[in-house]
Amino acid sequence: MLRGRKIILGVCGGIAAYKSAVLIRLLVKAGAEVKVIMTASAHQFITPLTLSSLSGNPVLTGFEKEKTGEWNNHVDLGLWADAFIIAPATANTLAKIANGICDSLLLATYLSARCPVWLAPAMDLDMLQHPSTVANIEKIRSFGNTLIDPTFGELASGLTGTGRMAEPEDIFKQVEFFFARDQRLKGKKVLVTAGPTYEAIDPVRFIGNHSSGKMGFAIAEELAREGALVDLISGPTDQQTNHPGIIVRQVTSAEEMYNACTAVFKDADITVLAAAVADYRPTVQSTQKIKKNSSLTLELTKTHDIAASLGKLKHNGQLIVGFALETNQEMENAIKKLDSKNFDLIVLNSLNDAGAGFGHDTNKITIIDRHHKSTSFALKDKKAVAKDIVHAIIDNLHA
Repeated sequence: MLRGRKIILGVCGGIAAYKSAVLIRLLVKAGAEVKVIMTASAHQFITPLTLSSLSGNPVLTGFEKEKTGEWNNHVDLGLWADAFIIAPATANTLAKIANGICDSLLLATYLSARCPVWLAPAMDLDMLQHPSTVANIEKIRSFGNTLIDPTFGELASGLTGTGRMAEPEDIFKQVEFFFARDQRLKGKKVLVTAGPTYEAIDPVRFIGNHSSGKMGFAIAEELAREGALVDLISGPTDQQTNHPGIIVRQVTSAEEMYNACTAVFKDADITVLAAAVADYRPTVQSTQKIKKNSSLTLELTKTHDIAASLGKLKHNGQLIVGFALETNQEMENAIKKLDSKNFDLIVLNSLNDAGAGFGHDTNKITIIDRHHKSTSFALKDKKAVAKDIVHAIIDNLHA
């Protein structure tokens, strides 16, 4: 996907500059041609010789080429590039980009570039959280650039917090994903829900279920690998994804999940409702911890039926996939749910099947379409199950 692509890598003066060497190796190994532009301060953290050796091209810093006195033409560089990555992007460089300052070859080339731009900020946590940096980042995003969020960990200052430059492998994946061409769902917008919801009883206790979110996250990643742009709305779970095609929105309650889903559903081509949403919530949530007594009676109120609500809002061209976790009369109940909620496909799994349902790394499913045609699958790893579900979605789109 990157073979033959022309990529400029801008390297700024920060300790994370050492990671740029790894990023260059990944890009070159993928077949890209890489030209490196360093700021003057970046030389204090990594040598131009290192980056030149890895990229196979001379490293550029100033407007004048060393020894020959020739001009490093920033306009030609900007037009040459298929992609422009600035990693690490320091607070100083971000501020200059946000305000159109042009006092280096790197910044002049950035202003001349017509290609997509990625920036990977790296700085200490207080610098990153400062209102001026936050405002600069939002302004840079508004220009159409992509910011690759810094990560949490130990920082050069000795503090621990968010500010570490994203790992080279994650930056590489972002760029690789952008240039992917052969995915069957490229350009499709997809809404996926995952995990449980927690309905508060008081500040300490809640009503929930055993959903781990593994199935929903696996489906989201498989959809993204097929080129889809995924909004993943997840209840409380320890599942994580770093796929650049997935935006994760964390929610806690059924009400929060309902609001998040309805906000993005209208733009979704495909919706996969894999979350285990609570059917009921306490009518009253105590603001103080309820003291332990011999018994406790809770009055419950129905939560929003997200699946039914979205089914009513569905318009031509949208596809909805639902899930049915059953313990008895599995097929009959799944078909009833498929029809009543206006699904196009429903994924049935039974708690009677060993290794299926909540908490497992495996699942055993049957997929049923609008015509009640069913296809059953053997017990598989949830990532393999996700492939089966996504293949069924693609087949249904083309039916």
